Amino acid sequence: MRFLDSGADNAKLHRFSDRMRTVEGRSSRRTRNRPMNIFADFSQKFKKAIEASEFQTKDGDALDLSAIGSEPPRDPAHGDIACNAALVLAKRIGAKPRDIAIRIAAELASDPDVETAEIAGPGFLNVRISQAYRNRALGSILEAGADYGRATLGGGRKINVEYVSANPTGPMHVGHCRGAVFGDALASLLDFAGYDVTREYYINDAGVQVDVLARSAFLRYREALGEEIGPIPEGLYPGDYLVPVGAALARDHGDKLLSQPEETWLPIVRDRTIDAMMDMIRGDLASVNVTHDVFFSERSLSRPDANRVSGAIDALRNRDLIYQGTLPPPKGQLPEDWEDREQTLFRSTDFGDDVDRALLKSDGSYTYFASDIAYHYDKYLRGFNEMIDVLGADHGGYVKRMQAAVTAMTGGEGTLDVKLCQLVKLFRGGVAVTMSKRSGNLVTLREVVDEVGRDAVRFMMLYRKNDAPLDFDFQKVTEQSRDNPVFYVQYGHARAQSVFRQAVEDMPDLDVSLAALQAADLSRLSDSGEMALIGRLLQWPRLVESAAAAHEPHRIAFYLFDLASDLHSQWSRGKDDPHLRFIKADDPELTVARLALIRAVAFVIASGLGILGVVAPDEMR
Repeated sequence: MRFLDSGADNAKLHRFSDRMRTVEGRSSRRTRNRPMNIFADFSQKFKKAIEASEFQTKDGDALDLSAIGSEPPRDPAHGDIACNAALVLAKRIGAKPRDIAIRIAAELASDPDVETAEIAGPGFLNVRISQAYRNRALGSILEAGADYGRATLGGGRKINVEYVSANPTGPMHVGHCRGAVFGDALASLLDFAGYDVTREYYINDAGVQVDVLARSAFLRYREALGEEIGPIPEGLYPGDYLVPVGAALARDHGDKLLSQPEETWLPIVRDRTIDAMMDMIRGDLASVNVTHDVFFSERSLSRPDANRVSGAIDALRNRDLIYQGTLPPPKGQLPEDWEDREQTLFRSTDFGDDVDRALLKSDGSYTYFASDIAYHYDKYLRGFNEMIDVLGADHGGYVKRMQAAVTAMTGGEGTLDVKLCQLVKLFRGGVAVTMSKRSGNLVTLREVVDEVGRDAVRFMMLYRKNDAPLDFDFQKVTEQSRDNPVFYVQYGHARAQSVFRQAVEDMPDLDVSLAALQAADLSRLSDSGEMALIGRLLQWPRLVESAAAAHEPHRIAFYLFDLASDLHSQWSRGKDDPHLRFIKADDPELTVARLALIRAVAFVIASGLGILGVVAPDEMR
């Protein structure tokens, strides 16, 4: 394996903690009590209530309650927690769901943490938690600080997230940007959920496209030596980003390369150009705070001294998963256009693919698919049973074949999830933007970042599910309004900090340290808006786990918008009703309780933005 990034392990250890905000009074996770998780707690309460009801299966056996859990109700007006245990168990028990729910609700009624347990529809249980439980939960958030919501879902398991992996043939464009930000945020989310994450970039430095790149750079080399090259020939890369590469080649080699045959100068120019392109790509990625632990070279798979492509194919052949045969013509292709020849094929249909796949071209060289098999086999041999590939939407046909290959190569031990990122359409005030002076084709990542800033780019790339098209309007993402989600969420954190600055100004003798907030009398919080904020905060741990399990970081962005909206709404209510203001100079005890709630909101917003790689500002102008 070729590691192109020195110090990668050290960067990996420190990257996430560097992104997170330093929080006043933050103590070691090793010594702090684990924060409360309302849904985990009440899943256990539901199970105990079922056990206390002494239900049995129709055959008199004990019930398997492992699948019983809890979730937020679809309508918040119905309560804090919902459970469909009665519906799940009805068939096994042989009773009506509603009758089962009645008995479970009766058991829950005696729990001091339950305010009400109501039955809806055919047997859904909707629970409202007690004020005392709510206060204890808020206290645990203040105790945990920025670590609130960290999960143990991953259990320290190794997982490889490969993202970007663009051909090193030019600067990153906005299409690459979405996959880069998505993969980076997903890696941070998995880290927050307890996985041992490795971020990887697969350098496509083999094949025809890099030879075309080298010839394009050689043309710029001739230009640097004073030759008039005229218009860039069709088929070569026209962007001016290759001009510095040509100049560097002229500086290092003079005119010596001109007298050499192509087979001599091509590898020299190719290696120098790929290095230059990767330096540029790293810089482009750094502009949106995207880094990788490993840069893996495709060419390294086929080194003469250790050909891992042939090794992977041999491993499949030893399992009788390779054979010589023919393939039917692709759908829609006329028979006379089809080359019916015997090929070396992988039995991918045995593992869910639509058709068996060729591993060798007609000239005897390996197909791209064969190299992809070897690459993922290498990941497995490095200890990654869990792998994620983040690819562009045009790779949809890649999914089944690679999942089949990973299952086959690993004997079912390995899993591969392929996340496809749909296209990004750029607009400026509703008018489409398509061209770039620098690349000669698409708008570059740098151009977008330079115009609107890193935070706007990252947040908006994550404010849609990855497989949904995304419209990015330069004008809208710089507006200071609720219609601009990144501004709205960042302003939520800045507003929370401004409340503390105002409290110090208005009540200089008031102790607003974290210790004082942790000791606040939270029973003073009773307004419906305050309860809504606490309820939203209590959803955070479950939201982290579900987003990590589904590999969907956009859920974090959506949640943060809702949390910020709740905060802004409560602030606005206080503007209209003085009794609801966060700072009550005539009631220090209530003020400290409300500041404790605001601090908890700030903790969660900062943590969520940290996962997304977006700054949580203390003030905005």
